[in-house]
Formats: sequence, structure tokens, C-alpha cells
Amino acid sequence: MDVFVKILSRCDIAVLQEVMDAKGKAVPALVAALNSFDSSGPYNHLTSPLLGRGNYQERYVFIYRTHKTRLLDSYTYEDNHPDRPDVFAREPFIVRFTVPSKALPEVVLIPQHTMPSKAEAEIDALYDVFLNVKSRWNTEDMIFLGDFNADCGFVAKKRWGQIRLRQQPGFHWLIGDKADTTVRESTRCAYDRIVVHGERCLGVVVPGSAQPFDFPKEYGLSEAEALKVSDHYPVEVELNTACRGFQPAGVVLLALAMLSGSGYGI
Repeated sequence: MDVFVKILSRCDIAVLQEVMDAKGKAVPALVAALNSFDSSGPYNHLTSPLLGRGNYQERYVFIYRTHKTRLLDSYTYEDNHPDRPDVFAREPFIVRFTVPSKALPEVVLIPQHTMPSKAEAEIDALYDVFLNVKSRWNTEDMIFLGDFNADCGFVAKKRWGQIRLRQQPGFHWLIGDKADTTVRESTRCAYDRIVVHGERCLGVVVPGSAQPFDFPKEYGLSEAEALKVSDHYPVEVELNTACRGFQPAGVVLLALAMLSGSGYGI
């Protein structure tokens, strides 16, 4: 729990994936521990419905500092596109937040954890989600983030040219193909990604801030210790919320934390 809390205390908004909190006790316990640890809160959270097929279901969880941002709206994407029905193993849960910036007053976050065997189709279908959000909320300022399984055999290099989220103009992939988002030293895969759309949104991204967070190195953990927390690094990006000519610069930190500590049901 202490490692979870340290990671989350870096963030103004964090998204957790692979949350399997059947009894509904783990996430409130985590947020309570975070509020006790970090006086820069208070933190609140929003949990998606159970998403998935059959007996394997997950939740997305958003944890955010309430004095830095306000939750405006949320919905679960209806996976019923006439050309690509039921393409997502876990439907996107889409959330709109305020941002303390005149340049970017609000932003939409769209996390996605793809099924490895269907990664190409699900990443491509996120473009349909983009169009759905654009129509529903009349905005183009969005951040897609999550374990896309976007590397190491799940997405062939020759297929990137046919994936609309990659090829349509306006989408900026901030975590590159050569990044390593895996904890195990035996693997080097860019599974987890952050993709920004909208010129206003891109304009407040702090250059070079999008990267995996090597929490084992930061907290002096062995590989075995780190794997009890997650087998993925969180990926993160900073948004500069300062107006030009004003100091100090305010920064919102957005992170995806792929956390799955079985002892806490997350």
C-alpha cells in the first residue's frame, strides 16, 4: 500500500486499470491512505462500472485532487458501432475534468486496457470513441491513455498504417514505440501509451514530460518487490497550467498507474 500511495501522491489526476475490487473496499482504503499520507489533497475518486465479458471483469478508477480539478461528467461508451459492434473487451469509461488553465479549461480522459489478441482492432476503434466524444461534448481536447498492448507481437509494425488513431491527423503519440513500460528486465515493450488530441491540449503539454515512471528505481525496489505492485510502469505527462507572464507555473500531472496488488484486490 505504501508504494501505491507514493506513486499516486505524484499526481493531480491518476487513472488505475485492472482494478478487481469485488467487495468495494480496496479503493476507498487506498484513497484514505493517500489522504493520510499527502496533505496536498484532499483526494476523491470515481470508479467505473464493472467492464468486461464473462467472469473476467475490471474497473477503471480515477483518483484526483479536488482542489486542483473538478469532475464535470462521465459515461461508458456504448460499444455498438454498426460497422464494428462489440469491438472492446472492456468499454472505455470516459471522464471530463476541469483544468486550472485559461488555455485549456477542461480535458477529456479516455483510458483503455485492450485485450492483447484484439489490440489492433481496439486501438483502431478508439477513433470511433473520439468521434463519439466530439459529438457528445463538442470538444476535441482529449487524452487517451492506458495499456494498449501496443507492442511486442500484439501490434505488428506493418499494421500501424491501418490504425486510425495513429494515422488520422491531430493525434500525438507522446509515449513512443521505443519506450519500455514493463517492469521485468527480461522484457522491453511499449505497451502503455498516452495519446493527445487537440491543439489546445497539445499546447499545454510540458515538452519531454511524457514518459514511463521507473518506480522500482525511484523507491529502491528489487524486481521481485516491484512486481508485487505492478508488472508495468505508470506512464505520465505534465500539463502546464500557467498563463504567460505569470509565475510560478502551475502544473497538473496526469498518470496511468497499472497497479494490481493482489493483497488489496486492486
